[in-house]
Amino acid sequence: MNKEIAEKYSLWSEKTSGNTELYKELKNIKDKEAEIFDRFYTELKFGTAGLRGIIGAGTNRMNIYTVGRVTQGLADCINSRKTGGTVAISYDPRINSRLFAERAAGVLAANGIKTYITPELEPTPVLSYMVRYYKCDAGIMITASHNPASYNGYKCYGSDGCQLTDVYADEITGFVEKNEYFSERYLDFGKGIENGIIEYTDSAMLDSYYEKVIACSIDREIYEKSGLSVLYSPLNGTGNIPVREVLRRMRVKVSVVPEQEKPDGNFPTTPYPNPEFPKAFELGIKIAKTEKQDIIIATDPDADRAGAAVRGADGEYHLMTGNEMGCMMLYYILSRKKELGLLPEDPVAVKSIVSSDLASKIADKFGCRMINVLTGFKYIGEQIKLLEEKGRESDFQLGFEESYGYLAGSYVRDKDAVFAALIICEMAAYCKTHGKTLLDYMQKIYSEFGVFRHKTISASFDGEQGMNTMSEIMKKLRSDTPETVAGMSVERVSDFLSGISSDKKTGGAEKIDLPVADVFAMYFENDCSLIIRPSGTEPKIKAYLTACAATLDEADRIVEKLEKEAGKIFGK
Repeated sequence: MNKEIAEKYSLWSEKTSGNTELYKELKNIKDKEAEIFDRFYTELKFGTAGLRGIIGAGTNRMNIYTVGRVTQGLADCINSRKTGGTVAISYDPRINSRLFAERAAGVLAANGIKTYITPELEPTPVLSYMVRYYKCDAGIMITASHNPASYNGYKCYGSDGCQLTDVYADEITGFVEKNEYFSERYLDFGKGIENGIIEYTDSAMLDSYYEKVIACSIDREIYEKSGLSVLYSPLNGTGNIPVREVLRRMRVKVSVVPEQEKPDGNFPTTPYPNPEFPKAFELGIKIAKTEKQDIIIATDPDADRAGAAVRGADGEYHLMTGNEMGCMMLYYILSRKKELGLLPEDPVAVKSIVSSDLASKIADKFGCRMINVLTGFKYIGEQIKLLEEKGRESDFQLGFEESYGYLAGSYVRDKDAVFAALIICEMAAYCKTHGKTLLDYMQKIYSEFGVFRHKTISASFDGEQGMNTMSEIMKKLRSDTPETVAGMSVERVSDFLSGISSDKKTGGAEKIDLPVADVFAMYFENDCSLIIRPSGTEPKIKAYLTACAATLDEADRIVEKLEKEAGKIFGK
């Protein structure tokens, strides 16, 4: 065994002797070199998305010691800036989430930092709201979002309620790296509660959040008026209470998928608790076919993503994609506000560069400026903040990512599935009052702007070798860019790492006015494109396929061809 790895294993075995679970785990692998190597060959990297990894013992795992070390670094960073800092903390139902949240609070308390922590699990958007509500210096959300049950994570937020910028993440990382494992200061959580340096949040904060979500509604009378019926699944996550409470206040008839109602970090009904995956809807669809609800809504474990399945005229339930839902939201918000005289003079919408360009065409129709940003909702939050600084936050209409993340309103700086559930229901209610469904609404949009079809595919590359493979894929794309893909000429290439967009027809080039990112995009005729990037939170490389055509069948054929080409690029 590698000497350095062996020394790390020995140290952790010694230091965790008082922690029965982790100590036993390490002892059980004492003769398994590959297992030991995987746990200690690297450390979970802290970045703009915080930490994320498999739960267990080791530097490459999520445990109280990796959480404690990072939190000590965060505390050192805050204390280097000011005295009397404050941090907001919440958590989802994942395995050890509450343990990690209380550990983080204890570390902060030992460093003289006041902590506001939720008494029960709450969604990620509530954490983002808490940061600004309590005027905190930072926020911590213990969650691995939609990852499998074996994962947990640690999202970190700045004082603006956004996930960290690169600069702030690098600053915190500098402090983290100065600390050894097991060296963090720690105050017993119970003692912190007793002396008031750790404080539970109260219902007033949550009520305030609910009011802000409901304020995003455009037509509050239409929910009850339509007689809309909804089946909801929190996928055993945090959305159960907040989503149902907001819809209850709007008098929406809601029932819940019973097997997916209660918080459960094992996520027993699906290996991926993610509304992007059809399997997450299987139980709901079985129930809905019997009870005939108009729509099924599902939210991921930390309730920042939402998806929907809509009952069509054929009685079947059809899953809407993230792009379709985002485009429908934008069309609905802009058209209804214009109709009701509520649309501001200079409306603004924001989307990620990998999200549908159909949204840009919709925005143009209503005189709305569309801002394209890098993937990561913090970049959308950043644009909201810029508008707010100019006193123009009411100009912000919608921000969305194709990965089922949506937000309207400036009350938080992250995607919000509670808001998404509200506005999805409002759109469905509006359609129902006109004898239509969301499927009809989407078809109306396609008939006006052309049929846009999108698909996201990914390939997994685990471990150190996997990271090297993904790096080589991106290097080859840049050094040997194809001239044609799926029978279509590459007309323009945008390399977000070099910051240059090149026109292959004219030979011209222009600077990309966005932060540097490992993203490579190829654009073809008729608004078709293929965008490739390594994931920032998972050992995966992703391809975003876009096809635009006059008919659905034609667009689907283009997507199928692009998918085959992407598979070749990934070596799959």
